Amino acid sequence: MNVIGLDIGGANLKASNGDDWTAEAPFPMWKHPDKLGEALRSLTANRVNGETVLAVTMTGELADCFRTKTEGVHAILVAVDRAFPQAPELRIWQTGGEFFTLDEALEFPILVAAANWHAQATWAGRACPEGAALLIDIGSTTTDIIPLWQGTPVAEGGTDPLRLRSGELVYTGVRRTPLMALSPDVNHQGQQTGVAAELFATTRDLYLWTGELAESPDDCETANGRPATREWAYDRLTRMLCADRDEITPPEIDQLAKQWIGLQQGQVQRAIEQVIARLADPVKIVLLSGEGEFLARQVVASTPELAQAEMLSLASVLGPTHSAGACAYAVARLAVERPL
Repeated sequence: MNVIGLDIGGANLKASNGDDWTAEAPFPMWKHPDKLGEALRSLTANRVNGETVLAVTMTGELADCFRTKTEGVHAILVAVDRAFPQAPELRIWQTGGEFFTLDEALEFPILVAAANWHAQATWAGRACPEGAALLIDIGSTTTDIIPLWQGTPVAEGGTDPLRLRSGELVYTGVRRTPLMALSPDVNHQGQQTGVAAELFATTRDLYLWTGELAESPDDCETANGRPATREWAYDRLTRMLCADRDEITPPEIDQLAKQWIGLQQGQVQRAIEQVIARLADPVKIVLLSGEGEFLARQVVASTPELAQAEMLSLASVLGPTHSAGACAYAVARLAVERPL
């Protein structure tokens, strides 16, 4: 079966055939919802034909160009259907662990809204078929912490509001999170100093500075529209203290970056501890995925409750490209295995 999995987010689009090809592209849904179909056709690069099943999951319905999630789900699914009229079948993953037809998804939109984490956990859970495990996926914008039991997701929350409450969703990632969201102040030159409540810099700048994210000189999807390089990250980071490179030195940026990274690690660790506290048994395996896997690895290593757990990297198993697009990869694989 020829399958293309689509993970349609509010800021990024990802596609995969669940085999040897995964691709992603930025797409600010809130700016151009009417161009979604065009963007999906470009991303899939003529891979969809009259024999291609499309397996879809999404989070883009939360984009504030839509007044409600129902409106967002409907708009996204209609855009996919119209973009690929040659595709004979559209399957939409839902949090009950099955695929819906297009008509079913339109009838029950809340079950398919923000269901991509469930698809990934359902597919990846087979790597830990016994006992308790965790899937930790850190992406550009959010972190998913999914408890697994006998290889099956056993999340407490089924919707984003409930997942935020349960700790299974943390709205922090390694690219798009504004630094002001990590703390209202930092220690600078020995004094607690307020930071600007302004989108001057994001977590991507931290990891460009430390080298944990690769530079991309042609990418200007940054807080100030300048290149995603370490040199420009320096300027963006100084602005968080309403300063510039003439006032804050590189060694001072080292210290500030260390603090912000520690704050983000603390956010994720507290959520992990919240999720673990509900498990009856110790976690045996921690599955790591997403482009922020490096951050997840650091947090797991500093979490005492996970000291005896085995860490399994999806990037090591699948490669970094498939791991970064793990939800699209997973939903494609599930579509092959689970007919409607």
